Formats: sequence, C-alpha cells, structure tokens
Amino acid sequence: MSHLRESATFDRATIHAIQRAAATGVYDIRGWGAKRPLPHFDDLLFLGASMSRYPLEGYREACGTDVVLGGRHAEYPLHLDIPVTIAGMSFGALSAQAKEALGRGASEVGTSTTTGDGGMTPEERGQSKHLVYQYLPSRYGMNPDDLRRADAIEIVLGQGAKPGGGGMLLGQKINARVAAMRTLPQGIDQRSACRHPDWTGPDDLTIKIQELREITDHEKPIYVKVGATRTYYDVKLAVHAGADVVVVDGMQGGTAATQDVFIEHVGIPTLAALPQAVRALQELGVHRQGPTGVQLIVSGGIRTGADVAKALALGADAVAIGTAALIALGDNDPRYSAEYEALGSAAGFYDDFQDGRDPAGITTQDPELAARLDPVEGGRRLANYLRVLTMEAQTIARACGKSHVTHLEPEDLVAVTIEAAAMARVPLAGTDWIPGTGR
Repeated sequence: MSHLRESATFDRATIHAIQRAAATGVYDIRGWGAKRPLPHFDDLLFLGASMSRYPLEGYREACGTDVVLGGRHAEYPLHLDIPVTIAGMSFGALSAQAKEALGRGASEVGTSTTTGDGGMTPEERGQSKHLVYQYLPSRYGMNPDDLRRADAIEIVLGQGAKPGGGGMLLGQKINARVAAMRTLPQGIDQRSACRHPDWTGPDDLTIKIQELREITDHEKPIYVKVGATRTYYDVKLAVHAGADVVVVDGMQGGTAATQDVFIEHVGIPTLAALPQAVRALQELGVHRQGPTGVQLIVSGGIRTGADVAKALALGADAVAIGTAALIALGDNDPRYSAEYEALGSAAGFYDDFQDGRDPAGITTQDPELAARLDPVEGGRRLANYLRVLTMEAQTIARACGKSHVTHLEPEDLVAVTIEAAAMARVPLAGTDWIPGTGR
C-alpha cells in the first residue's frame, strides 16, 4: 500500500466532513476554538539576560504580578493579584458546579471570573471575590440588581471563535433552572442574536455605557469585548465610546458551540490581533498609563506561563483563559476514557460540549454527570494551575531582568518564523528584520 498518497486538499478529515454533510444535511457544530495550525505564541522566544542585560535572582529578588483594571472612569477599579483572569462561560453551557469551582479557584489566587451569558448564579457570586458580569446581545438573565452586585461589567460585542455570530445552547442543556434564568421554554434550542438589539454602531455603544454607569452609580469598570477581526478600528471605537478596559479575543478562543466552519474560517489569530490593539491604544495615548489609562485583556489560546509572559510583553495588561481553565477543572480527563469512547470521541479530543453529555460533569446540565465535579476540588485544581502560570511568567520576567511581569516589552522578544515576526512586529531571530515594516 506504500504507493497510496493522501490528497492535501481532500484528506481523510475533509472526506469525512463531506460524507457527514451528505448523510445528515446539517452543518457540524462543536466547542473548543480553531484547531488548524496558526501562528501563535510558541513562535516567539524571549531574549534572556546575560551580559548586556542583568537578570534578577529568583530566590531573593521580587517580581510583581498585580494589576489594576478599570480606573479610567470607575470609582472602584479591580485590584487583582495576578494578570490571569477567567473568561466568560455561562451557566447553561457549564454546570452550576463548574461555575462555583471557577469562582473558588479564581478567588483563592486573587483574580476575577466572569459570568458569561444567562445571568449570575448564587454559587458563582458567593464564591467569586471579583466577578465580572457579561452583558450580551441576548440579555438572557440580565437584571439591574445583578449589575449592581457585580464588580465590573463586560459588554460583549464579539467572541474570538465566532466574531459576527450569535450564541447557541441546545435544548438538552436548557433544564428548568436554565430556562427560568433565561426566560426560555425548557428543552428548546436557544440561539442568541449576533448583535445588541438597541444599537447599530459606536454612538449607540456610548449611550449604553453611560446608561450602565448610571445604573451602577459610576462604581463599576466597564469592559468592552470584541472578537479579533478589524481589531485596530474596533479598539479605537471602544475607547472613544468610554470603555475602561478592552478585551480582545483571538480565533483560538473557545466556545461552547458554534459552526465548525465559523470557528476555522472567521477571525484572526490572537498573535495578529494583539499588536493591532496595542497600536490603537498607543495612538490614543491611553496604553500603559497607569490605573487611569485603558487596560487591555487578551484571550484566545492562552495555555502556559510563557503564553502569559509573551502576551504581556506585546502590550497586554492581563490575559483571560477559558478552555485551559476547564481542562484544569478536569475536562477531557483520561479517567473517563471509556465514556468518551462511547460518545465517539476520546480523552483529549472531546469537543461536543453542546450535547450536554460531558463525562467530567463540566459542560452539562445532567444532574448525575454534574455531581461528578466536586467544586471544592475543582477550585483547588484551578488555583494550582493559576499559580503555576503566574510563577512561570515570573520566571521569564526575572530572566529578562524585570521586577514586574508587566515590565516585559517587545524588545525582549524575537520570532522564529516570518509569519510570527510580521504579526507580532518583533524581529526574526538572529536578525533585526521585522517583515512588513521596512526595517
């Protein structure tokens, strides 16, 4: 059989996708983010200190990790101990136990978590020291009392996995509690809007931000989250509209469920979006201006402390994690291998989060499955993971001679591929060439 050749255009995965579409007449939906190879933080390397730079001693010299978010207009900005936050993931997409575990883990290390679509649960609010309330086009579960009970508000205009598209929650995950919180019929598929119903542009966003400030007595920071596409312009418009914090989500960002064709073919990589966002903030004079500037949070494919450090070096003030947090809780755990195989998948590959049959009890509303996740143990695991991310970022920062992780800068980085050098706007390793800049 050695003479057989697989087509690069019609490989086995493509043939399978065509056959599935032909058999069902339904497009494929799944969770997770883009799985195609994309330029990412792995394509960047740090230039550690030796002679021309002076490193810090890890056992004797401190390296700070704290960050203040939202001091531009808010009376009470968020003071976080680490620059890693938990992204918005809804109750409905996740079990109540998972939401509680996220709150417990984030609080243990002094960072924030985010509600996601569908409202605020008592478990999440009760266990979250810093809770960001997402304000989405669906407005599911939204009420002014919860806005006031939150510590910050995030207006979601787009998500990295599906910029320009709305959310999806299949009926099998809409149990009585989820239906009541979202004012939906139980057991019926929910598809939320792709844009907010009461504005069509940045002028309307300005009005909405002012309304939210008035509802919350100007106490809460207002975030604006965009999916990475026309990032430079979107960030500038968000700042002009009055955002305290801008969140940019790259196409490696996960989702509970959307069309596979959307995940893989819409949006731009996180690595390409981040420098565009920084340039927009710099031109407006609000980047890295202390608490009264506009902070930038970047999400989409953050996995390690190296990713965190590289995002901060390129100009982010903090990062947000979603998929990695679920893995830390126990998602795709090998101990459930037999059950993943029974679902037609395998541990490490399971992405049908929309089906509500997650053996780990994280992306489900099945009471028996959800009971498998102990929120206390899940919170402990997440806290451990967040500590490791932070220590890894500190290790790199000290090696570059920095006394705070946010002191990392593009000068500390080089790229190992031409694509990454062009996107990140740092030199190709061993040269002073930044593709596309004329330098």
